[in-house]
Amino acid sequence: MHLEIVTPEQTLLSQEVNSVTLPGVTGEFQLLNSHAPLVSTLAQGNLKLDKGIELNEKVKAMFSDNGNKISLEIKGGVVECKDNKVIVLID
Repeated sequence: MHLEIVTPEQTLLSQEVNSVTLPGVTGEFQLLNSHAPLVSTLAQGNLKLDKGIELNEKVKAMFSDNGNKISLEIKGGVVECKDNKVIVLID
């Protein structure tokens, strides 16, 4: 699936991923390929991606290495998943 992580200032990431784990308001949830359409608000927490994703140096510095995942601390936001494309708008 194609993932875009967007802030008000810039697009941090735009590439193919296998999964993304997000901090929802009622708990953590994961999106995989061919997920049903979804729109949800996000809480403060960690956005997690599988290791091995190619990140440029500027973006790589924003992520933390947590074993088999890399994570990005977010303050909140919104996610939309439709037609195998996930757009995450973060603060």
